[in-house]
Amino acid sequence: MAYTKNVVIGVTGGIAAYKSADLVSRLVKKNINVDVIMTESATKFISPLTFESLTHNKVIVDMFESPKFWEIEHIALAEKADVFAIVPATANIIGKIANGIADDMLTTTIMATNAKVVIAPAMNTNMYQNILFQENLKKLKSIGYFIIEPEDGRLACGTFGKGKLAKIEDIEKKILELLGIEKKDYDGITVLVTAGPTVEPIDPVRYITNRSSGKMGFEIAKAAKSRGANVILISGPTNIDDPIDIETIHVNTALEMYNEVMKFKGKVDIFIGAAAVADYRPEIYKSNKIKKNDDDLALKLVRNPDILYEFGKEKGNTFLVGFAAETENLIESAKNKIIRKNLDLIVANDVLREGAGFSGDTNIVSIIDKDMNVKEYPLMSKTDVAHVILDEIKNLFIR
Repeated sequence: MAYTKNVVIGVTGGIAAYKSADLVSRLVKKNINVDVIMTESATKFISPLTFESLTHNKVIVDMFESPKFWEIEHIALAEKADVFAIVPATANIIGKIANGIADDMLTTTIMATNAKVVIAPAMNTNMYQNILFQENLKKLKSIGYFIIEPEDGRLACGTFGKGKLAKIEDIEKKILELLGIEKKDYDGITVLVTAGPTVEPIDPVRYITNRSSGKMGFEIAKAAKSRGANVILISGPTNIDDPIDIETIHVNTALEMYNEVMKFKGKVDIFIGAAAVADYRPEIYKSNKIKKNDDDLALKLVRNPDILYEFGKEKGNTFLVGFAAETENLIESAKNKIIRKNLDLIVANDVLREGAGFSGDTNIVSIIDKDMNVKEYPLMSKTDVAHVILDEIKNLFIR
């Protein structure tokens, strides 16, 4: 049989190790050659014989168990791989890789590979949330590793929380995408996303802003990128690192964001305006700090340009998506915005609802199209909300 692609699967010692056999089976059925490297502890959870039966390749555990005089085995595997995936990946293996430790066959091989690397963590919630682990994960992301985030659920330790291995079909999908076997639904689509707040300076010390964290916009940008889109992200000030492989333009004020957005008019297929743009700015900026005295301070504010409204006037073939963060009359206000700003879709959320505020990792949204059809969604992670939004756009625009 002539194999189309080569994948190396690393299996580490966690209770989810047995699930990697399903992944290997799926890949082999797609005519992909799969080599498996196991850590010593992984063999306590699942037998190497299982993987050898599925792949018809010898599973490697010990660096020195079957030396080949004509090749250094870990180098040969590293060079052969088109994609290298560790499923499941324990905190221990992630810590080793992030800090350049190569003390077994798996870490030695991954150190030598130039393949695209996929990491699927699985562990106890407290371990996953540990600041040292998160720093290690951040380091791997920064060098271009693809992290398949774990899910919330019941864990082996009996607790509920984030740390459950991602669905095998999702891991398989990412591997197939990286191999170029599976076409992504946003291939060839250019998406412009705005995110975060804007800040409107009063003087060198003070400014007007809002509570937006930028998380929703960043998740949309990353989700669109993962689905094949060419993404441009225009962001106000946030505490979030720039996404890997996404063109990111940083701005501060509403006017700066307006000017950057308008440069892309007629050049993008989809514009998702997730930024919380300030409606007003101080009429006069004081070049020196305003001194405090006994008098009240009257600050005159003037309107900022409405970016979505201005873009929507002559949007051409661009699919235009807005957001409505409200505290009352949510659906009515959102529907009015669709008409007023010539939107194709709007995502509305009541920021007073628990789990739907600015700084959290979750959201509760209603999505309304220009025909005024309303779909309401339950509490979800902002990552999941991002994909729901992209699904709705795909159904209405990409088809």
